[in-house]
Amino acid sequence: MRMKTFSLGGDLTINRLGFGAMRLAMGTFDGPARAPEGGIAVLRRAVELGVNHIDTAGFYGRGAVRANELIRTALTPYRDDLVIATKVGPLPGPNGVPSEQATPDKLRGLVEADLRSLGLDRLDLVYLWVGGMTGPGGESIADRFAVLAELRAEGLIRHLGVSNVDAAQFAEAWAIAPVAAVQNRHTDDMGLLAECEEAGIAYVPYFPLGGGGSPLDAERLGKVAARLGATTAQVAIASLLATSPSALAIPGTGCLDHLEENLTANDLSLSDEDLSDLRGQRVGSGSPSGG
Repeated sequence: MRMKTFSLGGDLTINRLGFGAMRLAMGTFDGPARAPEGGIAVLRRAVELGVNHIDTAGFYGRGAVRANELIRTALTPYRDDLVIATKVGPLPGPNGVPSEQATPDKLRGLVEADLRSLGLDRLDLVYLWVGGMTGPGGESIADRFAVLAELRAEGLIRHLGVSNVDAAQFAEAWAIAPVAAVQNRHTDDMGLLAECEEAGIAYVPYFPLGGGGSPLDAERLGKVAARLGATTAQVAIASLLATSPSALAIPGTGCLDHLEENLTANDLSLSDEDLSDLRGQRVGSGSPSGG
């Protein structure tokens, strides 16, 4: 398959259809751990199929099964073109759900832990994830982002990103250091997406297939999927990639069959009619009325 690419931070060419590692170790944050052999097989197959952008986090795991360790086991020695993005900020609560936030003095330790668990000397991309599992909270992120900017200056991080932020928080971070990527829930903020596109910043929605209590519009997806002979997951991914040249997709799975299904979406071409149906508008009409 021919992958569509994006220049991350102006110096890392990555395929716009990547892989999210959250489900390698567990189905949900509070669910049981998965067998590590399955996650290792999925990772190796993903890279075989052209994935060179993997999104992970130190808090992706359950018990002894951790996404970062699975990545290291499956993929070292790493290919030169492989980009691994991680995120810091959330801390797991008593039930394993990342519901607490790290204070600025804890961030260096989290970055260093990711370096050790992934077996890297420098992290390609580190997001500051703000808040819990809900939407942006509006608080200042300057003190925390400044810590990551210092680690970037020291050479431990190549590029910085922000996650779960509003436009004001994004601007606050950008005033401290260059932002290479924004990772928010799906494409809720089209204004921020447009700002990223104009600046050449990656926009990387999490839960691109409607996880985390944010279901996709099954009726619209099903209509287009039936017309194309595709699955609703494939149409959802193709629709995301068609939203903007800055939009990247990182669908995650712990299943080989689902992995191959998701990556096939790269070859799915959506017509103007398909896109208008997905956005709930007539061909040639104005702004989308919904997603």
